[in-house]
Amino acid sequence: MNIPLTRGFFLSLFVLIGSLLALHQKESAFKKTSSYRHQSDRLQAVQTFADLLLEHGRDTYRDQHTPLFVDGLRVADLTAATWVHEGNTWIPSNLANQQNLLRTLVGLSNLTGDDKYKLAAGSALSYGFENLQHPNGLLYWGGHRFLDLASGEHVGEGYRHEFKFTLPYYELMHEVNPIATERFIRAFWNAHVMDWSNLDMNRHGDYEDTMGDLWNNKFIKGTPFFEGDGLTFINAGTDLIYAGLMLYDFTGEQGAYDWSMRLAGQYVQARHPKTGLGVYQYSKPIRRDTPPATGPLPTTSNYGDRAENQFAAEFGDVALEGYMLRNPGAIYGNNAIIQLQMAEKLGNKGTDLLEWTISGMKAWAKYGYDPKKNLAKPIWADGTDLTDYAIKRDGYFGKDGTVFSSATVPTLLFWSYALAYRLSGDAELWAAFRQMAIGYGLGDVGESPGQGMELAHDASFSDPMVIFALLEVSQITDHQGYLDLAVLIGDNILKQRIHNGLFVPSKSHSFASVNAIEPLALLSLEAMVQGDLTLVPKYNGGSGYFHGPHDGFGRTTDRVVLWDAKE
Repeated sequence: MNIPLTRGFFLSLFVLIGSLLALHQKESAFKKTSSYRHQSDRLQAVQTFADLLLEHGRDTYRDQHTPLFVDGLRVADLTAATWVHEGNTWIPSNLANQQNLLRTLVGLSNLTGDDKYKLAAGSALSYGFENLQHPNGLLYWGGHRFLDLASGEHVGEGYRHEFKFTLPYYELMHEVNPIATERFIRAFWNAHVMDWSNLDMNRHGDYEDTMGDLWNNKFIKGTPFFEGDGLTFINAGTDLIYAGLMLYDFTGEQGAYDWSMRLAGQYVQARHPKTGLGVYQYSKPIRRDTPPATGPLPTTSNYGDRAENQFAAEFGDVALEGYMLRNPGAIYGNNAIIQLQMAEKLGNKGTDLLEWTISGMKAWAKYGYDPKKNLAKPIWADGTDLTDYAIKRDGYFGKDGTVFSSATVPTLLFWSYALAYRLSGDAELWAAFRQMAIGYGLGDVGESPGQGMELAHDASFSDPMVIFALLEVSQITDHQGYLDLAVLIGDNILKQRIHNGLFVPSKSHSFASVNAIEPLALLSLEAMVQGDLTLVPKYNGGSGYFHGPHDGFGRTTDRVVLWDAKE
């Protein structure tokens, strides 16, 4: 049959050829992407880690299995890490200590297209809400409580709910069960705030607390360093601030926002008026017992402010626990990062949070940072340098003769200052970030992003915090150098921190935590390389821990018993 070669025929043929070419291009692009994903050592390492956890790290310890994960595995044989108390061997499963694992699993599904990882994360949370939530809304998890998978019982120091920079993955929690998540956050605030008029609060919350007036309480504010029943540590306060602001983000609940900002403001109000530095806490514990005039000082808070007891004779009014700044990571690292991230999320509603955080970080860069040596100085909040100071009397901060010394700035601050600069563009923050990079041996990050750089090409760092810092800067400049350096750090992680498929600080470590930060850093780097950071949930500086009695160790932490243990 003859087909007339009309103009319409040629037009149809042209369209058909074009469609076939477009389809071929899409297939080629898909094959290229699939091949790239398959060949990415970063993605492959994290997938291997996740597959190991799905096979060896889930609960199979009783007749009825659950979707929960163990807290860690022994590197040598992939058996569960255990906790021993009074001869009983427990298998810890603490959902609060697995929040970075949940972020990793979600990010892995987003990057690979395999939903099984996110489903595993969601199943663990769903089971937790159904079986581990107290009637008042709190969960059996955190610093003093976990589920023993061997017996199915909640074990630990029963009445205490504790978070200190735990910073859960609330977005996934809310996606899995919004009602249970919102109940938890309200119960969290209700259990930990002891006096709403001045926000006296404590790191410990009572599981038996019933719901009070919550956001309907009256706030008076109070003066800095009032005497209170609680210990207003910033590690506990940060978790409350974060939880309240996330509740506001989920529900628009104005009370949650107002009280979170009031709590953040308490730390700002208590900063030293001369320097703007501090504070670790904004209250003083009530002195119920009188400390001895001579000899070793008791270290418990019933004797009042422990810094005042130990140092007031020499340093006067500045000698307060809240004003002792020996570890800048808590205030200018963990707290700063979450407040900066929430300020960005909240937009105009986060302006005060952003300004408060930036001003505090600039104060520390001025008084607490030695840029020439890249050292964090031990200081009082009035700026007094305590480097080489020798303690005169045994007490909470050390024994007689203990010498305070400067220490290398924690890489957590390298990240926080990068994030703060990205959100503010403040030159003083960039100057501190630049000096930190030089001090770490990472080279010169430049006079400003992308300008006058001379980055190291042989850095041996394998610290995931460095990756998060470089990803912040990579978002504000087209210069490839920062991302290239982040890739180098990622390659170092692959070489130095993986053993038997698990992520560990070194190959001599005995146990691997499922909550390791390295896989989340590698996935974040992978997402940036692929051009979409939103594929991987943001890391927010949070981590988990357990604190309690262990046979042969006394009252200690899982870090001492498990995560720092070496063969």
